[in-house]
Amino acid sequence: MLHVVCDLSIASETAIFGQVGPKVGSVDPGFGTAYLARVVGEKRAREIWYLCRKYSAQQALDWGLVNAVVPPEQLDEEVRKWCDEILEKSPTALSIAKRSFNADSENIAGIGALGMQTLSLYYETEESKEGVAAFKEKRKPEFRKYYNK
Repeated sequence: MLHVVCDLSIASETAIFGQVGPKVGSVDPGFGTAYLARVVGEKRAREIWYLCRKYSAQQALDWGLVNAVVPPEQLDEEVRKWCDEILEKSPTALSIAKRSFNADSENIAGIGALGMQTLSLYYETEESKEGVAAFKEKRKPEFRKYYNK
C-alpha cells in the first residue's frame, strides 16, 4: 500500500487495495506500519497487515486510505483537475503546510530505521527465504513450521 505515504490518493472505482508482505514473508517495519495505523487506526492497520486481504476502492475511501474514487475513464481527468487546483496555490505556503504535516510523523522515521535494520536480519532466515521461494514458484508458502520456535 505504497499510496498511503502519498500526500493525496485518487483511485479508480475498479482499484483493489491490499498488503501482501506477510503473505510472502516480508513486512514494512516502522514507517509503513506505524503511519498506516495513523491513517486508518490500529485495529484496521493490524487487519490489513495480518490478514493480507483485498479491499475495494470504496472501502479504501471509507477507511480514509484514499481521498477520492472516480470511474476509471475519469481518473486521468480527475488527477489533472486536482493538480491544476494545487498549482493555483502558493508553493511556499504548500511547502510549509507539507513540512508541518511531516514534522508530526518524523519520529516514525527513527522507528523505521530500526525496523529496516531488523528486517535485513530477517531476510537472511529460512522463513523469509521460504516466502520468496513460494512466490517465485507460484505456490502457497509453508510458514506453519516456523511457529512454536
